[in-house]
Amino acid sequence: MKTIYTAVATVHGGREGHVKSDDGVLDLDLRIPKSMGGAGGAGSNPEQLFAAGYAACFESALRLVARQQKKPLKDARITAHVSLIADDAGQYGLGVELKGQIEGVSTDETRALMQAAHDVCPYSKATRGNIDVKLVAE
Repeated sequence: MKTIYTAVATVHGGREGHVKSDDGVLDLDLRIPKSMGGAGGAGSNPEQLFAAGYAACFESALRLVARQQKKPLKDARITAHVSLIADDAGQYGLGVELKGQIEGVSTDETRALMQAAHDVCPYSKATRGNIDVKLVAE
């Protein structure tokens, strides 16, 4: 395998800290949401950052498979819902729901394109077998 790109980000202070990428483009505070017992306020969290990355990667994979299948896309949108979950033993994990909307395409076609994208998306490959990912065509 050949490395195409490596992202580098450093966090100091964990969920109540700060994250900055090596190029300075990503530079923001991290905060525990009120729903998790934190103070909330201005700042992101690991689940939001993962949701953003997964949604961006998945939509790119969706557009790739649509091109390969010669299905023109007018517009597409992927919304990622990333949930922090705890099992009965108090062990933490993640759950993901990806909601897809494709303009001018039926729900069945959207579902098929999303499944094809799920087969090639690097995030989907990385999480397969580790995180329950639900695909929802809207």
